[in-house]
Amino acid sequence: MSSNSSRPMVKSEAVHKSFGAAHILKGIDLEVAPREVFCLIGPSGSGKSTFLRCINHLEQINAGRLWVDGELVGYRQRGDRLYELKDREVAAKRRDIGMVFQRFNLFPHMTALENVMEGPVQVKREAKAVARERAAKLLDRVGLADKAGNYPSQLSGGQQQRVAIARALAMEPKLMLFDEPTSALDPELVGDVLDVMRGLAEDGMTMIVVTHEMGFAREVGDALVFMDDGVVVEAGHPRDVLVNPRHNRTKAFLSKVL
Repeated sequence: MSSNSSRPMVKSEAVHKSFGAAHILKGIDLEVAPREVFCLIGPSGSGKSTFLRCINHLEQINAGRLWVDGELVGYRQRGDRLYELKDREVAAKRRDIGMVFQRFNLFPHMTALENVMEGPVQVKREAKAVARERAAKLLDRVGLADKAGNYPSQLSGGQQQRVAIARALAMEPKLMLFDEPTSALDPELVGDVLDVMRGLAEDGMTMIVVTHEMGFAREVGDALVFMDDGVVVEAGHPRDVLVNPRHNRTKAFLSKVL
């Protein structure tokens, strides 16, 4: 998948988002470089998940600009005017962005293998034999080769989340978004999911990760942003922000979670 490595994979410029009278994002400016693991931390309700959903146009922004790999998200610009893309055009661009949610959202009536095959077959019109072969390799990659024939109800939460990651990877995305992928898991199941994400980082996948796993952010992250009340409070290298935060709001938050 081609990407110009000299430009940001994600660029956010003065992004605002409101739901009715609730102003959730209040001018988000940030850039994510290709191959970067970019971690977003902050208290619940700070806008992290909303921002993630704006990146693949699951939520429409109210002001500002968002680009993924040099292309505007959800809109095209003519002169000074923005025109929203048709649903079909948005869906086509969304194929390049994998997203893993807190809840696994697997199809309960499909096996793990069928869940991973579904996107390439239905969306990309890929031959079933090709999709099946890649799905089997991806399940092996996430440590679940022996669970290919199992249904979601026969898998633990951690195993379901790893299937969800394999399903997102099956679309061969240029960018992966993770929305607190371990928050719904029992503590002993978190490590297997984080190990898969570490492997993706080592392979050079560009990732934006909303997380409460500060150890993962410190070890694997290339950049970290602390958000609160819809704004970026502090940004920097994870070790710098976590060990020596500059802002009192960051210090107060980290004192509760570290």
